[in-house]
Amino acid sequence: MVSKIKKIIAENKVRQEEQIYQAKELEWAHIYHDSIRGKKWIELLPLNIGRWAGNYSFFYVLNRILSDYKPKAILDLGLGESSKFISAYLENYLLDSKHTIVEQDEEWAKEFQLRVSLAKSSNIVYCPITTREINGYKSNSYDGFDEKIKGKFDLYIIDGPFGSERYSRYDIISKIEELNSEDEFIILFDDTDRRGEKDTLKEIIRILKNKKINIFVGNYVGNKTNTVLATNKYKFATSL
Repeated sequence: MVSKIKKIIAENKVRQEEQIYQAKELEWAHIYHDSIRGKKWIELLPLNIGRWAGNYSFFYVLNRILSDYKPKAILDLGLGESSKFISAYLENYLLDSKHTIVEQDEEWAKEFQLRVSLAKSSNIVYCPITTREINGYKSNSYDGFDEKIKGKFDLYIIDGPFGSERYSRYDIISKIEELNSEDEFIILFDDTDRRGEKDTLKEIIRILKNKKINIFVGNYVGNKTNTVLATNKYKFATSL
């Protein structure tokens, strides 16, 4: 009887937490819609927010970063709704910016482009998915990522490849290793409520601290969590 009561209490706790996160997500939806007022190219953009794509907190933060900080070089890991969103900004607002998209599935990229016309400054780089071992765990990875993606960026968006149980989306680490204390940048990392993404986030923070790069960290929580890491120039992106 006692074990049954404990089980019911645990199940109720989970349901209550889910309701809290969903309430937060609904609040973010209102905040997001308020934030895009006056930007017709965004208001009229057919976006599919949530599920596999970023949630409302993700798109609110992305909108504010693009609008407020005007990044010149954007690395976008994972072709999808965020790519569509950024591309709309490039065509209407960030006319001098460059957008590099890394995608694991060539067929999906072809199908996506039949439906969506990306900006001329949005470039898709195809890196097929493979697996590699990270600290004893199998992790999905972009094959050829280091050879194909060169240089540094102002904005790093981490939403690909497919998530892994541990050390998920670890390709970004090679780009983090290139940074130094003179660089100014923002990192927007999706799905950091999951264990695999938490592993990689922890490693990013460790590397940046070892490099003496002063960073600010902020979490945006809805029905999933997004994390922003920013240098001093962009520190307010962690508290939008």
